[in-house]
Amino acid sequence: MTPVLASATLSGPHVDFAGLSPLLALLGGAVVVLLVGLLGSRWVRAQVVPALSLVALGTALGLTIWQWGEEKSILAGALRIDDLSLVLTMILTVGGIATVLLAWRSLAAREAAHGEFHALLLTSIGGMTLLAAAQNTVMLFVGLELLSIPLYVLCATEMRREHSLESGLKYLIVGSVGSATLLYGLALIYGATGATDFTTIASAISTKGLSSDVLLLTGIALCLVGLAFKSSVAPFHQWTPDVYEGAPTPVTAFMAVATKVAALGVFLRFFDVALVEAQSSWGPAVATLAALTIIVGNVGALGQSSLKRMLAYSSVAQAGYMLAGVVVSTQLGVRATVFYLAIYLFMNMAAFAVIIARERQAGLGDNVQSVAGLGRSDPWLAWPLTLSMLSLAGIPATAGFIGKFYLIDAAVAGGYTWLGVVIVIGSMISLGYYLPVIATMWMADAPAPLPALAGGSPELDEDLSSPSVKGVQPEVLLVAVLAGAATLFFGIVPQPLFDLVHGVGSGFGLF
Repeated sequence: MTPVLASATLSGPHVDFAGLSPLLALLGGAVVVLLVGLLGSRWVRAQVVPALSLVALGTALGLTIWQWGEEKSILAGALRIDDLSLVLTMILTVGGIATVLLAWRSLAAREAAHGEFHALLLTSIGGMTLLAAAQNTVMLFVGLELLSIPLYVLCATEMRREHSLESGLKYLIVGSVGSATLLYGLALIYGATGATDFTTIASAISTKGLSSDVLLLTGIALCLVGLAFKSSVAPFHQWTPDVYEGAPTPVTAFMAVATKVAALGVFLRFFDVALVEAQSSWGPAVATLAALTIIVGNVGALGQSSLKRMLAYSSVAQAGYMLAGVVVSTQLGVRATVFYLAIYLFMNMAAFAVIIARERQAGLGDNVQSVAGLGRSDPWLAWPLTLSMLSLAGIPATAGFIGKFYLIDAAVAGGYTWLGVVIVIGSMISLGYYLPVIATMWMADAPAPLPALAGGSPELDEDLSSPSVKGVQPEVLLVAVLAGAATLFFGIVPQPLFDLVHGVGSGFGLF
């Protein structure tokens, strides 16, 4: 027996380093920027660390494009490299690049130490890419925690500001409850099906007739609640306005886009692959949540004086729109959701870049009145914010209109016409808070600079060598202009994005 044991060799799963390369670039970059951030030179910390973060994100983006067209499972089937995971990784890396530019000279990055700030950011993006590719419940939970824990810290990086610390604590508590709920739901699904792999779960539900099993349905309900917390779906959205307002604005911009991409990505793969055989049971419930989320988000945004709180409620409503693509469990629905996630990146980054610029100009804060007269004083900022508001409202000739039309088409084709009507009603309500922002920019008089406006979250850069006090920082203006231009371009010429998402969902094998 001893010779046999001595001759035995342990063999792990084959590691496809090509498929893992974008994730390795992100996590390797996080280690590099953390170490470089320990150097004593202030210039190295403030300039080289963000530049290295951009290199890591650019490398990850290039490696993602290199893997384009691959349809393979890696790490013993735990991760799936396909058009869905690759497109979502592209959106996440582009969003990460925009966030690094917005945070380049931010107070949060300096107070948290630049190396730590950017390492946490890259690690969170790595967790999101892991989540987007997960096709195993264990990997799903690992990815969720890897993206969440750095975000808890990032929300509290302005350590001398009470609201930032409060934001981080609230997000930690609510995020922990959501993670625990999701984990319990995954455990119940495992108990009902005896599997952790998504395709095996779907097969077990079909062959064993578990679509109405109480244990499975309870697990699905708990998973839905856990993911609803993460994606700000009503009525599990209460944390969103407070956390968005209190967190440093570059972090808020990142959360508004990236967490939506990751959460909706796992919604698509988990519900439309693992649980697709039980769609008749969870579909009406998710559709009801989507409708409730649309109404609650749009109504909640009415009358908000803080732009960040308004965009927080707006993000709740946008999550409801995107859930329509999940509900129908069709390839058209998957394409529509991913298409909307891509344009959601541009719409939100344009808006948050303008908010950051105004926060850093003489302490104007994020109050709606901070953009008064912006059309006359700084049209380079006014136009991106105008396009962002019009696109979020779904006005024709903007990318938001194309995205909502795509989602409505998917809902109607999937037998949820009433949900498409709710999307239209929600878009009509949203005009009540998007259009006043535009009117304030172009028709109101500019306010006198104030040290703190109601609902404001000061982002003044205390570095006297920074041009932020007298003018707009060039990297912030670059993000605003490029994101605004993309919002307009893809509203007029959407075909490139249609081509990008064309193969999304085709690799699921269950449609």
